[in-house]
Amino acid sequence: MHSASEQSEAADQPTPPARPGPPDHSYPDHWEADVVLRDGGTARIRPITADDADRLVSFYEQVSDESKYYRFFAPYPRLSAKDVHRFTHHDFVDRVGLAATVGGEFIATVRYDRIDDRGLPASGPADEAEVAFLVQDAHQGRGVASALLEHIAAVARERDIRRFAAEVLPANTKMIKVFTDAGYTQKRSFEDGSVRLHLDLEPTDRSLAVQRAREQRAEARSVQRLLTPRSVAVVGVGRTPGGVGRTVLRNLLGTGFTGRVYAVNAALTGPGSLDGVPAHPSVGAIGEPVDLAIVAVPAERVPEVVADCGEHGVRGLVVLSAGYAESGPDGRERQRALVRQVRSYGMRIIGPNAFGIINTAADVRLDASLAPQMPAAGRIGLFTQSGAIGIALLAGLHRRGAGLSSFISAGNRADVSGNDFLQYGYDDPGTDVVLLYLESIGNPRKFTRLARRTAAVKPVVVVKGARHSGSAPPGHRVPVTRIPHATVSALLRQAGVIRVDTVTELVDAGLLLAAQPLPAGPRVTILGNSESLGLLTYDACLTEGLRPLRPLDLTTGAVPADFRDALAAALADETSDAVVVTAIPWVGEDGAPEFGDGEVLAAALREAVASAPVPAKPVVVVHVEMGGLAEALAVATSTRPTAPSRPAGTTQGRATAPDRAPSPDRDQRADPDQGGTGTPTTGTAITGTPTTGALATGTPTTGTLPEAPAPDGPAAVPAIPAIPAYPAAERAVRALAEAVRYGQWRRQAAEPGRVPEYDDIDEPGAAALVERLLGGAEADARGVTLDTRQTRELLARYGIAVRPALPAPTPDAAVAAAARLGYPVALKTTAPHLRHRPDLGGVRLDLATEGQLRTAYAELTEVLGRAAELQPVVQAMAPRGVDTVVRAAIDPAVGAFLSFGLAGAASELLGDVAHRLVPATDRDVAEQVRSLRTAPLLFGWRGAAPVDTPALEEVLLRVSRLVDAHPEVVAVSLEPVVVAPHGLSVLGATVRLAPPAPRTDLGPRSLPRY
Repeated sequence: MHSASEQSEAADQPTPPARPGPPDHSYPDHWEADVVLRDGGTARIRPITADDADRLVSFYEQVSDESKYYRFFAPYPRLSAKDVHRFTHHDFVDRVGLAATVGGEFIATVRYDRIDDRGLPASGPADEAEVAFLVQDAHQGRGVASALLEHIAAVARERDIRRFAAEVLPANTKMIKVFTDAGYTQKRSFEDGSVRLHLDLEPTDRSLAVQRAREQRAEARSVQRLLTPRSVAVVGVGRTPGGVGRTVLRNLLGTGFTGRVYAVNAALTGPGSLDGVPAHPSVGAIGEPVDLAIVAVPAERVPEVVADCGEHGVRGLVVLSAGYAESGPDGRERQRALVRQVRSYGMRIIGPNAFGIINTAADVRLDASLAPQMPAAGRIGLFTQSGAIGIALLAGLHRRGAGLSSFISAGNRADVSGNDFLQYGYDDPGTDVVLLYLESIGNPRKFTRLARRTAAVKPVVVVKGARHSGSAPPGHRVPVTRIPHATVSALLRQAGVIRVDTVTELVDAGLLLAAQPLPAGPRVTILGNSESLGLLTYDACLTEGLRPLRPLDLTTGAVPADFRDALAAALADETSDAVVVTAIPWVGEDGAPEFGDGEVLAAALREAVASAPVPAKPVVVVHVEMGGLAEALAVATSTRPTAPSRPAGTTQGRATAPDRAPSPDRDQRADPDQGGTGTPTTGTAITGTPTTGALATGTPTTGTLPEAPAPDGPAAVPAIPAIPAYPAAERAVRALAEAVRYGQWRRQAAEPGRVPEYDDIDEPGAAALVERLLGGAEADARGVTLDTRQTRELLARYGIAVRPALPAPTPDAAVAAAARLGYPVALKTTAPHLRHRPDLGGVRLDLATEGQLRTAYAELTEVLGRAAELQPVVQAMAPRGVDTVVRAAIDPAVGAFLSFGLAGAASELLGDVAHRLVPATDRDVAEQVRSLRTAPLLFGWRGAAPVDTPALEEVLLRVSRLVDAHPEVVAVSLEPVVVAPHGLSVLGATVRLAPPAPRTDLGPRSLPRY
């Protein structure tokens, strides 16, 4: 693939005379980026400079003759000195070259040359460029060209180039596919034996969708590579027991990791053995491929370990070492250098200051962590940014009998983040629920987008630490939100995130969502043998907004069979959507309480669930002092035949530690890169054995591997899912309420709303006005608040009319203003300390005559101060209605959001404000208006006339459109908006403009910069 000018050089024809061009621009370091490739590895994209001549020659020598022919349309075995000069000297305007590098060496290049309408070299204002790629054969198929196309297109747009042209040989199908799959608007023709392609570089919905789909696959694959290594080296294993490295090594061996394990100790002088596995002085000395390195050496030794790993093909690192950004300024710089070094080798890193990673899949069984116990296999994926919280969550899930599919504790989260784990969790067939403990969100817009997509297919539960500190945790380079925690929660809920406040609630919700079906609605049946516990549950349901039915009291004399029959009836009842079973010890025949029959009750409840009709309902249990009940309910059982336990064995580089028993396996997951053919299951894994406690029969078992029944044997029966049990009614109901709200969100997400189009919106006119008001390139970074006239002019471009208010510095000016507007009028102050405070007496309404107006003016100035301080204005009276407030703002950590509430101190004190992410749909704003606790005032409360909510929703949508289309509009406030039975009136408005922050979610794919 070539450009017209390069074809002439390839044929040794004289080049055209040098043309005058723009002066060389300084090196554009903002074009540098780290990207994740299709296979999960990384590469660095940067501009090519004159210092790259040797790298370019070396790169070209490693490209096959076929690839060279596709590039130049002719045999071209080597680059001439003129070629090297041309391909390494750019002005970064009309001629630009980018390279993808790994380990500092080129693996691919792309360049463009600006051309005129005749295809000859040109300068601006010509807006077309010829583009050409060359990818080293060993790196073809990794998505390098697609990533380079995204970045060179962004560079071209920055330099006012709007179209790319390219010539490709018909046989070069890979390159043709790079262009056709990119999603840009394009034209194709066949000329002189080559395919001529023209691409319009303006991003389209399809190009953005393609970019995000590629990003999702690449980032998910990068995490999968870390969690499914075929070989692991633990670097920093001491010769004596104890220490971080030795602990991780024993955990790897004790859980039966299916791959090869190596120990690395720099003090060794040659090959040896530690804990029964091969030991070497360095990763390079191993002599075998290593996929994952666990680094447990002091921070000052980490750079040499990274270099050793990078130079010998290690794919990823888990750095447990501390002494980085959490330790202060020197540590922050050390962390930046670490990330830059790791990415230069195409690796990804978990940490530093990490706690480790776990993958319980049967074909992996990886425990590369400091956890004291390997969790059971299950369907929950867990990500934390804190080792201490990670330990607490692992312990809590273990006590409750819940299993994990995967676990990452990312420490300082310098590279792999919660966003990456969401990408992985979305794809992973072994994960049904994603749990996240986050202390910061590095890319909030991206997180919201990923969470919305993931939540559409599986629950995402988030608890966020550092909610009220107003600063990011040490080591986290993230924007800090300026909005209240409640607002952040509301916006995340709109994206489908289940937001909880504590790690206990995280476990409670995760247990229910992983084991039980989603409720179809808020109706709840309550049954049990304690009237008091039933009433507590009933009250908790009302508090959480559920609709409980009258509790069914089975009396204290109820036996397990009574519970079974009542639960079976409740599950068959079409008037309820979920069941809460409450249980206390029952009285035996001798009159003594029976505390130890939890297993019997669990068996009865399980029997009722097994016979329930489809679709099933969620069942939760609230128990008090019921011995063995929670453990027995936590077990998912089936009638599948149980296979005999596999004997523990050893493989090359792998041994079983005597003090750490392997946990039960879950079904094998397919891995296209490792030839896996396992079939994923849904719901709770069918193991045939409990992870804790006992089966309904009371027979305890230990970890066994499930086997499919023989063809002529009994057919497998679907598993009876685990039933979550809670020690308090409030906890059970809160978890159930979260499931109800999430189920409702899922149903609504299946039919999303739309962003309406309005014919009277003048978007180009508004853009020109914003640019003029902001001052263009000379804009003050602090922004500017528009005056009244400018505000009205901008809002009018979006069909929002603000009622005029005329200044009244004197009584005579007030009378003149009233005569101009027409009586009746309102007189109000606009001083900042009195604005929107009618409770302070700064507003006089329904002034129908000049006399009333003069009297009101005198009273106002007598009570509140001089007119110069009050800044009074006169405004025509609006039709009576409900006073509301509409606002929009851009927060650095959340993005643009739309707010709505009723005007007045009461709403402000109660925090009764609803928020939605921008752009809002018609469904979003309809729900927003109705979600207020004070919403009944809009719909005819106590016999009042309902107001015009469709007109209100339209204003909300127009404000949303304004902020979404013009990121320079950083704040809008319409206050008050008086909504009458017919129509509405905007009586006051303010708008603030500022230069927009870069949108990291709209540019080409890249990892956060360090």
